[in-house]
Amino acid sequence: MDYISLTVFILYFAFLFLIGYMAYRRTKDFSDYILGGRELGPFVGGISTGASDMSGWLLLGLPGSIYVGGISGIWLAIGLAIGAYINWQFVGKRIRVFTQVANNSQTLPDFLENRFRDKSKSLRIISSLFILIFFAFYISSGLVGGAILFEQTFGVSYTTALWVGSIVIVFYTCIGGFFAVAWTDFFQGMFMFLALLIVPIVTFIHLGGWSNTVAQAGAISMDHLDIFANTTTLGIISLLAWGLGYFGQPHVIVRFMSMTSSRDITIGRSVYTIWNVLALFGAIFTGFAGIVYFADTPLANPETVFIEFAQVLFNPWIAGLLLVAILSAIMSTISSQLLISATALSEDLYKGLFRKNAGEKELLWVIRIGILAISLFAIFLALNPESSVLGLVGYAWAGFGAVFGPAIILAIFWKGATKNGVLAGMVVGGITVILWSLLSTPPVGVDGIKLPQSEAFIPFSLYELVPGFVFSTLAIVIFSKVGPSPSKEMVEEFDLVKTSNI
Repeated sequence: MDYISLTVFILYFAFLFLIGYMAYRRTKDFSDYILGGRELGPFVGGISTGASDMSGWLLLGLPGSIYVGGISGIWLAIGLAIGAYINWQFVGKRIRVFTQVANNSQTLPDFLENRFRDKSKSLRIISSLFILIFFAFYISSGLVGGAILFEQTFGVSYTTALWVGSIVIVFYTCIGGFFAVAWTDFFQGMFMFLALLIVPIVTFIHLGGWSNTVAQAGAISMDHLDIFANTTTLGIISLLAWGLGYFGQPHVIVRFMSMTSSRDITIGRSVYTIWNVLALFGAIFTGFAGIVYFADTPLANPETVFIEFAQVLFNPWIAGLLLVAILSAIMSTISSQLLISATALSEDLYKGLFRKNAGEKELLWVIRIGILAISLFAIFLALNPESSVLGLVGYAWAGFGAVFGPAIILAIFWKGATKNGVLAGMVVGGITVILWSLLSTPPVGVDGIKLPQSEAFIPFSLYELVPGFVFSTLAIVIFSKVGPSPSKEMVEEFDLVKTSNI
């Protein structure tokens, strides 16, 4: 066992527990626990959003994808960078103002219910259920990444590694709530950022510089240098479409809602964009360097390329810190998602449907029990060591993007959106993602090998977010047009948001 890395990990865990305890002392009520009292500053907000947004796939899945397929995987990073910037630029300020004007909404389901005056609770129920469904897969992807990290670093079994990582994350999320999540995400985001700059730079120096690395990668195969290699038009559209997912990610939207004011989002956008672009290209360069460095001894699991670099190129103490960066990416995302999922259980379902007069202490206990329950379900999904981090993230990302992306955009920018339209859009978007994923997956032959894509019910490969987003948008527009028009109160509130300076 690597005892130096183990020491670094233990010290890091102690640091996270300290933040959790300090956040626990600062948390005065339920609003503080789930939204930090809307006191998140732009610098912490920008960095913590990046950390919670990117997750372990940034240091595991994305470098692994570039290592396998070459630089053509850059289309995914381009789509994400563009989508994230547009989300901060246009959705961030508007959702921050709208959630406060709409009866000081504390959660996304709460906002949709208040925005459309939904007394039937249908928007709250449907949105909460989709949050629970897709976050289960998202959280599971993080747990898989954490288990891979512990397994590779300490030589423990996958199952043991899964439980150890899960216990640490659940503990500090339970006790500290939003303050703990935001501040741990901030520090973890800084770890991730530095690691994704250091590893590729040191690797390129070791390989003789950028030009020499490119030449060696081209000598192995010129496809590694071609951004169009082994791609199709639909394939490029699918990778770029990841950017659409940003508009519907609850753990990103809640950061906008928690900012001190809409003006802070402008600064936060700049902080986040710098972090996001440099981190994405650091991950891409890490995978690209792996093509050359591991040419003679290919990796059994491509998603461990960052881990391998940390262990072979750096002294044990630095390697331990770099591996902590992977853990940071994983833990920052899971903690945010656990908190939002448990909030959906306690605030949006438990209080909203069954216990309207529930006290704050009662809700805090419910949300903590919810964190435990959701964690156990995600652990069950992650028990398969063959699970792909990028695959699980992609499915959850598509689900949220299709369910909430069009709903949020049209709710805050279109005066004509109605409850029936948004409800139809969420259902259509969610069902499309689930069915498209199932119907476009090729069957398995008698020999246990997956058949070609042409054998699937949908005989072409297209990221399920694309049809999900399109069909969801159409459903919102159509059902908003054919049903009852927005009430006068809704129209007045919409106009008020456009002139507000909150």
